[in-house]
This record gives sequence, structure tokens and C-alpha cells, in this order.
Amino acid sequence: MEDRKDLFDPSYTNQPPQESAFPDPTVNRFPEMPSIPEEVPLQMQGEISAESIPPKAPAVPERPHGDTVAQGVIQPTAGFENPPQTNNIPPPARYYYPYGNVSANPNPNAAANAAATANTNSNPAAPQQNTAAYTQSAAYTANPYYEQLYSGAEVPKQPAEPMNRRIYTMAAVIAALIFLLCLFCIGADLLKGALGTTETGYEVVINVQPPPELDPEDANVAADGTYTVRGVAELCKPSIVKVYSFDDEARGDHDLVGTGSGIIVSKEGFIITNAHVVQGVAFSVLLDSGEELEAELIGSDNKTDLAVLKIEAEHLTPATLGDSDMVHVGDNVVAIGNPAGLTNTVTMGIVSAINRQVRADSNAFDMDCIQTDAAISPGNSGGALVNMYGQVIGITSSKYASSYIQGNAYEGLGFAITINEALPIVEELISQGYVSGRFRIGISFYETDNEYTKEIYLEETGEELPEELHGLWIISIDEDCDIYNTQLQANDFIIAVNGNPVSNYDDVIAVLDGYKGGDLVEASCARVEDDGSITYFDIEFRIEVDTSGNY
Repeated sequence: MEDRKDLFDPSYTNQPPQESAFPDPTVNRFPEMPSIPEEVPLQMQGEISAESIPPKAPAVPERPHGDTVAQGVIQPTAGFENPPQTNNIPPPARYYYPYGNVSANPNPNAAANAAATANTNSNPAAPQQNTAAYTQSAAYTANPYYEQLYSGAEVPKQPAEPMNRRIYTMAAVIAALIFLLCLFCIGADLLKGALGTTETGYEVVINVQPPPELDPEDANVAADGTYTVRGVAELCKPSIVKVYSFDDEARGDHDLVGTGSGIIVSKEGFIITNAHVVQGVAFSVLLDSGEELEAELIGSDNKTDLAVLKIEAEHLTPATLGDSDMVHVGDNVVAIGNPAGLTNTVTMGIVSAINRQVRADSNAFDMDCIQTDAAISPGNSGGALVNMYGQVIGITSSKYASSYIQGNAYEGLGFAITINEALPIVEELISQGYVSGRFRIGISFYETDNEYTKEIYLEETGEELPEELHGLWIISIDEDCDIYNTQLQANDFIIAVNGNPVSNYDDVIAVLDGYKGGDLVEASCARVEDDGSITYFDIEFRIEVDTSGNY
């Protein structure tokens, strides 16, 4: 018998499945089928009457997704060689379900139905085919969805497929990472708070400039190609400010504790001055234009006597910075500041010496300074020492001169911190508010190897300072430092640090060179008992990080 795989009757596309369980409603059951040939094969032609076509069952209610299933099929006319059937059930329409093994023989009754329809008019007296009631197989009707499907009841929706386990895992990992990041940020903030560290959020690069080529036709340019003193003053005065320091936020006249000078070094409003100028709690600056503005203290460092203020203003005139390494003894210089409160005072002098190592006080660092005979008086502190190209080459400080003179009166002796040594410190103060690497032990002391200390010891204790004690006479101990937790007390002596004898501040700094906050230190100590005897003992403590700039 010729294969009928190309035959297809669209009227049979809705009959229910015969060889499978209830189909997955989410699967498309209507694949594209081959077209119906115009000619019916010879083996399908025959005498078929209308009465030979079994009646069709009522239509089944719509399934989900809009498809319908016809419940009846055509019983083929006798003589057609259809596949064997049981209980008059039509052959399986497996072409209807694309998810199974699709039959190579589409609905074999399609051609018979078409032929029967074509012969009905030509042979009305054809014998009537037995029209016994069609029944489904027990295996099919036993499907739990059968009653719902063919009774018109709504078929329950399939439960949604659960989220892939891998997605759950990825989401959990991401959540854990976010949680750990939050913990890290919080911990870092707490650690910074515990250590007293800060970040200003500012970042400004300040560079020195080579000497410029000046216009010889300019009236303020001298014959040697540099500015006259008048030219320097006119160029630099707008960059110099007067600094007011107050001991109260109200900034009233009665709250004023001191004045000084400052240098505008950027259009963002950063001002360099001396640390001893900003010893109050509130500050303001007076511009050359006469405008007074509130100022914020960004950072200060007593070791170098440098500090940075900031103002909010537009159209500022930053000073031009020169290379202090190019300064020579005998060069003409101009000092601009506010001595005794006299705004923008200009004095002239020469460079008397270079590379002078001077410190602001006994606990400060030696700084590379320019010595000049230009008048530098109280109030000039934080002002500018300027070369004849109008470039700032130093930051004047009356405190450096006072510490060097030590109470003696000398005329024509002034000092300015070289701008090349000041800039790295200034940039750190701007970026983080403190100078890195600073630490403190937490003690105040007198050096025993001088007559002044011996006089003070006699006044305080009523006894002579023992000749065998050379070291640091402890005056006080800070409670917030680790050394406070040792047996060291006020009026005790530290005679060695890490096994090295110490008798002054410089000795301690030399021994602890390279140390940082948190490092462990050992010290040998002595105590004078009430009976005059001396007890020796050792202590161990950690030095503290210092971001205050006060030590």
C-alpha cells in the first residue's frame, strides 16, 4: 500500500491525543504541516456515501492557550486499508504533538474524509457505515486531567519553574561582598577616628617657577632685567593677607588673640602661614582689597611652624613661587607682611646667608632657612620673602629669629623658611590636614644638662639635682598615651631609650628615627626616693600617632 505521509486534513488537527498523557500546555502543538495535495491517490478513491461518515462529537471547550480539540473522527469506509483500530478509536494523531516521536504517517483518515466528501453527491445510495458510539481508551481517560479537560473545567496552571540554583548562589555571594565592603568602610572610619586621622578631600599641586623674562619697556623693570622694589610690591601685595586669630567662634574684638601674615598660593583660596600664628579656635583674613573673610584651618605643624588656612573667594591673586635653591648670598630681597598690625608693610634687604639650620623652639625640627637683614618683626610671621622677580622664595617667621637670638637684641637678623622645604609639608597639610610620620611619647620634660634645669629642680624639690643623673627630668605624662600605664611618674628620669643614653630632645629623636606610631619602645628610668636614694627600673610602652601637629 502506498505511503500516505503527505496527506493531511485540517479538520482533524483538533482531535485529542491517543498515545500520550495529557500534554504540557506550555508547548506549541501546532508545527507547520505539509500542504494537502490537489489530487487524491488512486487507492483512496471509492464509492463513499454521506451516510457512511460517522457523526462528529460536540466540540470540546477551549483549552488553555486558545487551542480546541475535536472529540470525534471519521470512520473510514470499508475497503480502505487503514491501520488496525480498537473500539472504533481513530489512529493516533501523533503529528499533533511535536514533543514526542512524530509519526511518519500523518492522520490516515484525512484522505478518506476528503474522498467521502467528494463522493457524497455522486452516490447518495451508498450503504450506511455502522455509527457505533466512539469511546476513548481506558489509559487515556485515566489521565487525571481528562475530566477537567473535557468537562469544560479550567485546567490548573503549571507552577512556575523555580529560579536556577546558580542565580541564588550568585545573588548570595554579591550580597555577602556588599556586606563585607560596608564593614570594611565602617571599620576604616572607626580606625581613622581612633587614630585621629583625617582626610581633607583637597588636592592642589603647587609648583615653583623659573625666573621670568620681563619686559624692559615696563617702568617697574630695572636695567638688569629684574623688578624694582616698587614693581615687586605692586605685583605681590595682592597675594599677601593679614591673619586674625580668635579664641572664640564669635570673632569679636575682645576675642582677638593675635595677628600675623599669610600668602595666597592658589586660586582655590589656600593660604600659607606660620603655625604659631593660628593658635586660636577661629580665624579670619583681611585681603589687600580691604575685604575680610572667615578662614578655615586646614592643618598645622608645630615641628616646622607651618600651617594652611582656606578662604572661599573668587578672583584671588595667587603668589608666584620661585626656586629657593637658586638664591645666592647678596641677592636683593623684599619682605612683605603686617608687622605690629601695619598692613602690607614692605621692607628691603639682602640675602645674608643661605642653608641656615634653625628651629622654631627646642622641640621643633631644624629647618633650612634663608638669613636676611630685611626687617622681620612680630606680625611679619607667615609673610613672604620675595626675590626681585616677584617670586616668593621664603616664608618669614619672627619665631625663628627669636629662638636663635634667645632674648638678646640683634638688628638685621631675620629668617625665612625656604619655599622648597616648606612645599612638601604644605601639600600634605592641604591633602590630609597633618604631616605623615609624626609621633609622640606623651611626656613633658626638662633636659638635665643645663643650669636652668638645675635651678628649677632645686626650686621644685628643695634638693640638688643628683650629679649621676643625666637624662630627661619628667614634668608631666599625658593620660591618653601608653606610657601613662607604666610605673613612670612625674619627677622621675628617663636616662636611656632602647639602650641608648639620652640627655635631650635631639638624643630621643635620633634614637627613634624611623619609628612610627604604634611601635614598641623600651626605656631605662630612675627615681629619687624621699631618703635621697635612687631606684632604677625599666619600662616598655608604645609611642602614639600624632596628627595634631602640636608635638
